[in-house]
Amino acid sequence: MSPLDMSNSRPIHPGTRIGHVHLKVADLDRALGFYCGVLGFQLMQKYGAQAAFVSAGGYHHHLGLNTWESLGATPPPPGHTGLYHTAILYPNRAALADALRRLQAAKIQLDGASDHGVSEALYLRDPDENGVELYRDRPEAEWPRTPDGGLAMHTRPLDLAGLLAAKD
Repeated sequence: MSPLDMSNSRPIHPGTRIGHVHLKVADLDRALGFYCGVLGFQLMQKYGAQAAFVSAGGYHHHLGLNTWESLGATPPPPGHTGLYHTAILYPNRAALADALRRLQAAKIQLDGASDHGVSEALYLRDPDENGVELYRDRPEAEWPRTPDGGLAMHTRPLDLAGLLAAKD
């Protein structure tokens, strides 16, 4: 089977998860100011002055931040390959609303805010221009479906005032 022939492929184990994301950053302290100071991640460990590991809830790390190949560097130009965004899943609507309040308090501009039917999402950029999606999934029973039972995801504007009023 060639790498592009998916006709005989087996699905990956359904328990597989993405464990963490490691981002190249230009300034470690600036990145920590955003991920810990604004979003509220906990600093788990610094690896000298070149890397740090942050998490939610005491996990060893959800995000790695490093300057090993990027100290003082500029972001890649638009139109090039690379990471589109890191998606950070919040457990419920109230937690996502808290994230929005944190962004507003820090005067961080959103690139967008969307209701996808299956999820609600906030889109922004970190200080190194890495794309960041903050989102929460709706319960699967609420996902929009086609008449034959397939997903019917969409992209509609997210009601930010409604989100801020959330009390999950």
